[in-house]
Amino acid sequence: MRATTMPLPEFADEAEETLFWQTHDSTDYVDWTKAESVTFSNLQPSLKSISLRLPEPMLARLKSLANERDVPYQSLIKMILADHLAHS
Repeated sequence: MRATTMPLPEFADEAEETLFWQTHDSTDYVDWTKAESVTFSNLQPSLKSISLRLPEPMLARLKSLANERDVPYQSLIKMILADHLAHS
C-alpha cells in the first residue's frame, strides 16, 4: 500500500471515468485501509420479470443452443434479443 495517494482527476462523464479506471490501479488513488463495509439494503434489481409464451419446439431449440454454448437458456434469449436490438 502506498504511503500517500494521488488526487483523483476530474472526469467529464462516466465514459471518461471508465476509460481511466481501465488503465489505472485504484490503490494509487484510494487508501483502502480506511474503507468501511456497507450494506445497500434498499437496492432494487434493475431487471423486470416477464412471462413469455413460446412454442415448445422453439423453446427446445433455444435450450439446445444454450446447452451447446454452456449458458442458461434465459441468458441466451437475452443475448439474442440484445444482438437483434443492437442491429435494428
